[in-house]
Amino acid sequence: MKNNLEYRGVIRLCLLYICFLVPPPYFAHFPHGHCFNSFSKLDTQQQHQISGTVTDNYGPMPGVHVLIKGSNTGTFTDANGEYSLLVNNRDFLVYSYLGYHTRELPVLGRTNLDVEMQSEVTELQEVEVNAGYYTVKEKERTGSISRVTTAEIELQPIVSPLEALQGRMAGVEVVQSAIPGTATSIRIRGQNSLRNALDDNGNLPLYIIDGLPINSSPIYSFSGLTSLTGLDPLNTLNLSNIESIEILKDADATSIYGSRGANGVILITTKRGKNYEKRTDMEVRLYSGIGKVSNTMDLLNTEQYLALRREAFDNDGVTPTEVNARDLLLWNQDSYTDWQKELFGGTAVVTNLNLAVAGSTENTSFRLGGSYHNAGNVFPGDFDYDKLTVGLNLDHRSKNDKFRMNLSLNYGIDNNDLFSSTNYVDLALSLSPNAPELYTPDGQLNWENSTWTNPLATLNNSSRAKANNLVSNLGLSYQLTSGLLLKANMGYTSLESEEKVKTPIRSYDPALWDRISHRSLHSYTKRKSWILEPQLVHNLSVGKAKLDALVGLTFQQSNNNDLRIIGTGYADEQFIGNLAAADRVTVTSNQNPTYKYNALFARIGFNWNAKYFINLTGRRDGSSRFGADKRFANFGAIGGAWIFSEENFIKNNLPFLSFGKFRGSYGVTGSDQIGDYGYLDTYEATPGPGGLYPTGLRNPDYSWESNRKLEATVELGLFRDRVNLGTSWYRNRSSNQLVGYPLPATTGFSLVQANLPATVQNTGWEFELSSLIVRSDHFNWRTSLNLTIPDNKLLDFPDLEQTSYRNLYRVGKPLNIALLYQYDGIDTETGFQRVLDVNEDGRYDYDDRIIVTDLGREYYGGINNEITIKNFSLTFLWEFVKQDGYLPGSSAPGRFGNSPKDYSKVQNGTIENSERPVASQSITAFRAYRNAQSSNFGIGDASFIRLKTLALSYDLPKALFHNNAARACKIFLHAQNLFTITDYKGLDPQFPGAKVLPAIRNLSCGVQFNF
Repeated sequence: MKNNLEYRGVIRLCLLYICFLVPPPYFAHFPHGHCFNSFSKLDTQQQHQISGTVTDNYGPMPGVHVLIKGSNTGTFTDANGEYSLLVNNRDFLVYSYLGYHTRELPVLGRTNLDVEMQSEVTELQEVEVNAGYYTVKEKERTGSISRVTTAEIELQPIVSPLEALQGRMAGVEVVQSAIPGTATSIRIRGQNSLRNALDDNGNLPLYIIDGLPINSSPIYSFSGLTSLTGLDPLNTLNLSNIESIEILKDADATSIYGSRGANGVILITTKRGKNYEKRTDMEVRLYSGIGKVSNTMDLLNTEQYLALRREAFDNDGVTPTEVNARDLLLWNQDSYTDWQKELFGGTAVVTNLNLAVAGSTENTSFRLGGSYHNAGNVFPGDFDYDKLTVGLNLDHRSKNDKFRMNLSLNYGIDNNDLFSSTNYVDLALSLSPNAPELYTPDGQLNWENSTWTNPLATLNNSSRAKANNLVSNLGLSYQLTSGLLLKANMGYTSLESEEKVKTPIRSYDPALWDRISHRSLHSYTKRKSWILEPQLVHNLSVGKAKLDALVGLTFQQSNNNDLRIIGTGYADEQFIGNLAAADRVTVTSNQNPTYKYNALFARIGFNWNAKYFINLTGRRDGSSRFGADKRFANFGAIGGAWIFSEENFIKNNLPFLSFGKFRGSYGVTGSDQIGDYGYLDTYEATPGPGGLYPTGLRNPDYSWESNRKLEATVELGLFRDRVNLGTSWYRNRSSNQLVGYPLPATTGFSLVQANLPATVQNTGWEFELSSLIVRSDHFNWRTSLNLTIPDNKLLDFPDLEQTSYRNLYRVGKPLNIALLYQYDGIDTETGFQRVLDVNEDGRYDYDDRIIVTDLGREYYGGINNEITIKNFSLTFLWEFVKQDGYLPGSSAPGRFGNSPKDYSKVQNGTIENSERPVASQSITAFRAYRNAQSSNFGIGDASFIRLKTLALSYDLPKALFHNNAARACKIFLHAQNLFTITDYKGLDPQFPGAKVLPAIRNLSCGVQFNF
């Protein structure tokens, strides 16, 4: 407890201040000389003893440094938190302790001065966390919510905000392609659905920006570089405009979103104006940098490659000809090209400019921000990605503070000019090292007498994908009575994307020009949606009890238009793209579905004495994607928490425990993430006039997926919250799987929408540790660790062997498995690799694939460090993953096309002890090699540790800006993917087995001014 003398001292100072400032007539209200007599009695020179006790929320604090300001005289509190010091009345005492706010108090004649310290770390427990429809203090939340802030996002040279999540959160897997603009793959606590996420979003989480749900499914692209994942609609968000990203994981946190929260919820909150400070601030940030691929493979050089090829011909007893050995007979035997350097060894330049203005009047605050981002690429050609964004947040309140309004507008335009119908990475790994030169001496594309396909021919193509994206939300609230609030959220989104690809015949070998024609590809995507959510919020406090309740309605509708067209037969290259000039126009896809969604939701949160918490959430959903009898479903959850560190028996017996909480939850969420109108017979118009043909079979009986989530967690704060530990166990079971059930070809349909009686289970452990290692006036060091140990399995699938999924899954095994042959070494007779023919029927099929290998992550996580030394700040993040994966594939030893350098060890002759097969280009050797690659021989360790981000910044001394317009300036250096520690032999262990661009090693520097 604070001593009354402390308050008296403060009051005396205030009275003295008033005596000097109050006009003379007001002195009549005081006895003559009263203000000065009280203080004049203090002898400022005479020393006396002062003592006291230093405490915090958990009791006495030993080891607190008590110093007389401006001197070297001081002491430390003893084991009981007590101190004693010889002082003058004019002295000020400074109380400091690592991890606590420093306090400075005057002596003012006191002989006893008790002080209560406030922990800086404990303040983290007071942070308000966005839980979607409500906010909750970090220490009081009953659900599983992870959070990253603007400091971890805004300075990274990335395009999508989801990229900033890699390695920072337990239970969240993020994989990002190195191609700017491509969609990010994200999984929250594993894969719940048997469906492929790119096809029908069965595993995508729900994305909400400022309270507005958006359609985040990837946008289709013709580009060979982006077709694997599609284009990311989140690209048009300004990273510098994001305040925080919260990930909702368990049932307690997600069930209020009902069917939309089965795969987790990602809440993106944008920055708002500074409230009621009656000033305007401006922020200007500029950075630029360069990037190169972080890794290349060690391939055969020309000498090694040609030797292996000749050996293969010798082993096969085949004579090389110009047809089967153009690399040996037609191409330069002394030429060497590093195709990795040539095709993806360029330098990618990134530039970003961000401007923001924020301010407020007495009742209105605003923030207006805009940015420009440009990212190049490492491929040949002048292609790049750029985007322009603008965001406005406006908050207003009435004078009586009953009415509040907040408006959020985010608009972005992006242009993606990264088209290529060629996979440059695949070509770079497979082209012969003595393949012809790319250009002839006169600067034309070299076709080497039609003996190869020039990889740069696609540079003659032109492509541009453009997108305009508006996300707007208006929130209104009115305080009806004390504790009763009426709210309404209204939102509108509009995304329009257009991609046009022009393919002239110049992109092909001139020898083929008389057999092909000019062509264009067109893709149009329009997504528009609106939402209205009226809500009633009630807060009630009675004694130690506190009740928070809300009830609301959701009305949502979206229209998604997708149109894809191919135009061919243009008479001249100048007409390409004008469909009216095409000889033939083919519509490959034309979809215009409307989705309607309504819901009733409610929440009741109760806590007693800020120690015991119960949270009840429920939602009744209605979706237009189901038949009339299956349209509605109920979802809900219960969550509870107990802050046991507030109990007296804990405080008295466990003094090192500063915070402790148990929490748990159980609930049911669902999913309707399937195509529209699947419960109806569907038809499309025939190419000719007056006809229809069926495209889908009706099934009015399929219904919602169900996801049951269970979680238990313990959170601990140790040694006055210097160390914080959280441990969670979770179990999610997704059943009644909504899939496209395959049909025999004789039916005329490929599949029908249906529920499968399969159950997918995700269990796991999540660990989060943070520690304030060092805290002082000039040096601070905070570190954090997150670790996830997941376990995914197909828990149940009745009659699996009778379905078309029998060659994809196994009951009791993860969904991400590989069914493999058993490798049986080198055949001593043929010298080729061999796999086991289990049933000895003379052929290799799925009956022989007896090895089941989990290709998912065994564990993953990240280690983050934040170090500040005076004005310098250093942060770095390590991402680590333990997993197995496919080894990099290549041509069989001796066949046409380059191979990893290990294949240079292939030898003819004695093969019993050889680890490699003999070189051969025969079909028998090819089949043997292909089978070996599909066996456990083709699987290896793809684990890695990667220095994901490193940032160094320096805040210039504020004294430099005393008379300048700028108030502060920061210089920063940022690096990504500096190096990776791994035994994986491929390009990137993040994509084992895939021939995709490895992570870009990026280095950028910039400056930020605040005015």
